[in-house]
Amino acid sequence: MYDGPQSANDTPASPSTQPGPTEAEVALLNERYAPLGFEARLKLLYQEFPLDKVLVTSSFAATSAYFLHIISTINPAQTIHFIDTGFHFPETVQYRQYLIDLFKLKVEDVRAEDWKHQFTVDDKTYEKDPDFCCSVNKVEPLELIKPNYKVWMSSLMRWQTDHRAGLPVFELRRGVLKFNPMIDVTREERDAYIREHQLPFHPMVARGYSSIGCTHCTVAGEGRSGRWMGKPKTECGLHL
Repeated sequence: MYDGPQSANDTPASPSTQPGPTEAEVALLNERYAPLGFEARLKLLYQEFPLDKVLVTSSFAATSAYFLHIISTINPAQTIHFIDTGFHFPETVQYRQYLIDLFKLKVEDVRAEDWKHQFTVDDKTYEKDPDFCCSVNKVEPLELIKPNYKVWMSSLMRWQTDHRAGLPVFELRRGVLKFNPMIDVTREERDAYIREHQLPFHPMVARGYSSIGCTHCTVAGEGRSGRWMGKPKTECGLHL
């Protein structure tokens, strides 16, 4: 049975030995960035952080085209990291390729070691312990690459979950500077941008899927109600 990292070779990389920002420095970043709009925040970030030190992740789910369209417009050289859990819907894989072609994206996949992922397949970990399944297939793989970057950019928005409702623009998260540039974008603002630019939704949105994750933990539903149905879980663990 796989119970998590068992040896030095399995242990996720520790945060960079270079000192990260202090709480006071993060507070100053929030003072400067909070009054700005989403796009202005992105432009300023790329003036203040080297491109190769900015980690951007996307799930290529429901309305990811919104975030990715703006990123590709402001800095088309930015690499997008897609966490390949091995359990994605075929439609998600197709949507990912469609957006890559449409926006000319540079995308790198991040995935668990084969044997670890296979354990969760054989064990059906997603049924008995979805938190551990997410840890193996999402959290650990991302933790391994985080030390290579100075800032991690997400596409979280406050209206999505109770946890996200309390997040600032910048936060310290597991030793890395987390950047949530669209945290205060409203659903209406997002949808208006999508209509204006005629951006494509994930094909499963038309079938009632508002939030789309792995096949075994996602059903149709409004908001995130279709994720981990019947369980108290609302986050995969990446943003906790």
